[in-house]
Order: sequence, then C-alpha cells, then structure tokens
Amino acid sequence: MPPDQADGLKDSLDDMGLGYTVLSRDVQKIIAFQNPPRAAGRVNRVRRKGHPYTWKRYHRYEDMTSYMFYLASAYPQNAQVITIGSTSEGRPLFVLKVFSNDELQPRSRNATTTRAKRAKRASYHKPAIWVDAGSHAREWIGPAVAMYLCMQLVERFLDHPHLVTDADWYILPVLNPDGYEYSHTVDRLWRKTRSTPELATGRLFSPRSPCDGVDLNRNWDFNWGDRKGAADDPCKQTYAGPRPFSEPEARAAADFILGRKERIQVFLTFHSYSQMFLLPEDASFRRLPDHQELYNKALIAARAIGRVRGTRYQIGTASELLYTISGSSDSWAKSVAGIKYSYTMELPDRGRYGFLLPASLIKPTAKETFIGVKELVQAIVCRPY
Repeated sequence: MPPDQADGLKDSLDDMGLGYTVLSRDVQKIIAFQNPPRAAGRVNRVRRKGHPYTWKRYHRYEDMTSYMFYLASAYPQNAQVITIGSTSEGRPLFVLKVFSNDELQPRSRNATTTRAKRAKRASYHKPAIWVDAGSHAREWIGPAVAMYLCMQLVERFLDHPHLVTDADWYILPVLNPDGYEYSHTVDRLWRKTRSTPELATGRLFSPRSPCDGVDLNRNWDFNWGDRKGAADDPCKQTYAGPRPFSEPEARAAADFILGRKERIQVFLTFHSYSQMFLLPEDASFRRLPDHQELYNKALIAARAIGRVRGTRYQIGTASELLYTISGSSDSWAKSVAGIKYSYTMELPDRGRYGFLLPASLIKPTAKETFIGVKELVQAIVCRPY
C-alpha cells in the first residue's frame, strides 16, 4: 500500500481490535533487488554452453525455452520438446518429455522387429510423472524449480538413472507465459493470464486493466465456479473465467494429460508461497477417502526436504491450511483424470519475501525440492533395487 495510507490503515485495524504484522516495509525495494540484471557475458555464455540459463537469476520465457531445446538437442536419447498448444497472446506452450534411451525406436529398416515392437509396448505402459509450474504469473520460484528438475533429470541422468528408466516425465515449466512475461515487464505482482474479458460480461475494460485475465487455478473443470472458492467478477484476482477451460493454457494442459491419464501416476503443480503440500478435495471441499495414503507419501517428501536445510512443510487440504479453492488443477487431476497421487506444492518461503523470493535462494530451494520430489516418486513409482 502507498506509504501515505499506512497510518490510516493502522488506526482502522486498532479501532477494530485486529492485530497485524508488517512483513515488508518497502515492497518496491525488494522488487528492485530481487532479480540481478542479465550478465554482460550472456552472448559468450550461449556460445560456450549452448544456452543462456543459470541458477543465479529468474530468467525470461525465451531463456527458459532456449534451455529446453538445448537439452533436447544435446541429449536426444533422454529429452524431447513437445508443443502442446499456445496462449491467448500466441506464445507456444512447451513440455519437456524426459525418458530413458531404452524406449528409442530403432531407425533402421528393421524397425518393425519383434524387439522394437516389444520396446514400443513397454514404453506405452511405462508410468509417467506430470509436473507444471507458473500458473500464477508472479510466482517465479515455481518455474525456476521446474527448470532445475529438467536439468537434474537430463544433464545429471547418471546420478539417479532409476528416476527416468522407471518413469517418463512431462514437465511444463511455465503454464502461463503471457502472465509471466507481463510480471517481468509491467506488473511484478500480476497473477492471472492476459486474456481479454469477454463482451458477454456487459462491461467495458481499459487496457492494462486488473480486469484482464483469469486465475488459471480456478479454470479447471472440476467444481468450477463455486463461489466459495472462486470469483465470478473479472476484476478479482481469483476470477474463474466465463466457463471452465476458457483459457487455452488450461485446456491444452488438460487435453495433454487426458491423453496419457492411464500412465500418469503422479501429478505435481508448483506454486508459492507457504511451504505446503496441498492434497485434493471433493466438490464439497472435504477430504477424499484415500487422504491418509496421499498424506503419508507427502510426508516422505516433506521429511526429505527438511533434512536438506531444515525447511518445514505442512501437509493438508487447501481448505484446512489456506482457503477454499474451486476449479483447481490438483482436484481436477485427481477426480477427473483419475491420477491418484495429485499434489500442489506451495514452495518457500512463509512470508518474509512472499512472491519476491530473492534470486540467491533459487538454487537452495530447487535443490531441496528436487530431493523431496525424488523421494516422493521413488515411494510411488520406482521399482525397488
């Protein structure tokens, strides 16, 4: 809030007997120092490494996609970039598929041998993991962690080969690239997509209006539009959209997942902040029958994360730990796509920086999150060794 309004708000809170805590005295200062500028040697780094990506800053969408294509080019036996759709502003949506080379099809004329057919069948029935991030534009740490996951699974495949030999991975680092770019160039705390409100709303909106866009995590077709967990006003941060899957980003991800729902055994979506594992709920915002089983698996991951540098995660439903959410991706994945182990991970921190986690914390956060995801997947999918 503007400094000249702070005293008035404090007086109002005091009059109502409400306590408060100041988390940040200068948000703009945090924004200014959160992300270091691009290094002058970026061009040389691209020539030397083949991509501009580092773990020292939050990168723009172009850098992220450049790194994904680099991985697919440098490690064709383990990585492939798949275009699954485009955004309302025309940006492509890229998924990095990570797989083991035993599923590569022979390129000789004898590709239809019994061995090739057997490999193809094995690949088709291979379990899969879905990971996405960046539904909410301002939550930069999620895409950064997703990119770190790509790096670990591909460039450091030999450090943990079973994670890839036992499962395929589909990683969508930025589900909302339009909003993500807007948060870099115009409004650092922008949350929604950048679609234009439909004329059917009967209201007129100006350019750069807060009424642009939809909350992607309220736009999925499960319990969509329930006012207990979403807004029907386009000007609200939690606007669910004019209809379920009105946003091409959510629609593209859902179609891709449904086409592989028989194989996908784990659904993970990265958000921030709060340090929580959120478990899906039913349409009445209640726990599901297998809640305890999902809780136990999340606990394995949470404990693994805690052993890295002491970061503590809470585990529960959104209604229990935060607030009610309708039209969420995790509940859709669980109840519509039928993916048993569906989770939302609210990444660090717990409020000191909030959405403005400094770039210096990217690598520590990514390292511990990868350890947690690794333990979770090993507990659910990977074969014992």
